[in-house]
Amino acid sequence: MKHVFQKTVYKNWLIWLGFALLVLFLILNRRIFTLLMNQDVEGTQAYLNHNLVYAILFMLIIMIFQNSFTVFPLVLVITINIMLFGVVQGFLWSWFSSIIAGVIVFYGVRYLFQDRLIEKFKPELLERVNENGFSYIFQARIFPLVPTSVVNILAGLSTVKFKPFFIATSIGNFIYFFMLALIPAGLLSDQLDETTIWITLIGAILLYYFIKLIFNKHKSIH
Repeated sequence: MKHVFQKTVYKNWLIWLGFALLVLFLILNRRIFTLLMNQDVEGTQAYLNHNLVYAILFMLIIMIFQNSFTVFPLVLVITINIMLFGVVQGFLWSWFSSIIAGVIVFYGVRYLFQDRLIEKFKPELLERVNENGFSYIFQARIFPLVPTSVVNILAGLSTVKFKPFFIATSIGNFIYFFMLALIPAGLLSDQLDETTIWITLIGAILLYYFIKLIFNKHKSIH
């Protein structure tokens, strides 16, 4: 009983510490948050351009926000990264930071917020995620009908292991982020070129079934 009580106190302490740091971050960066909320890309770029290290860390925190609450449009975050760091580096940092953010939310939900969040989702939905963990996460990443934050939260609440979550997130985000990155890179118009979209989606589907086949073989062996 004492061990459970100490664990609960420790969890609550971490949650309050995280909340305090979040509030402090918002206060110190309220100007740039206003620019982001207004989707002012040029204003945000001008504000961050003077300090590369700060820009990298700030955009990482923004990606964590995106993966936790879906506050900003994902294409906005990728666009700012590309304008700050260039097409290739901006895309890669968007992708890499999304993996870091997804892992943070995954473990945060699983070990800190599970008791508070699990009742907010239907048991049937969690059961589907448990049964089709890799498939669910991968499909949700490349076909964004479900917000990124919800994918991370459901994965954290489920019994899905870290490895399939990490692989599905890494590959799925790479495909989807690549397609979104084409817009600010100037390779697609805002309306998107249909041929490019269909090629990307068909390629993603084929890759999905290929990876699923490998996972099924791996399961059958073990």
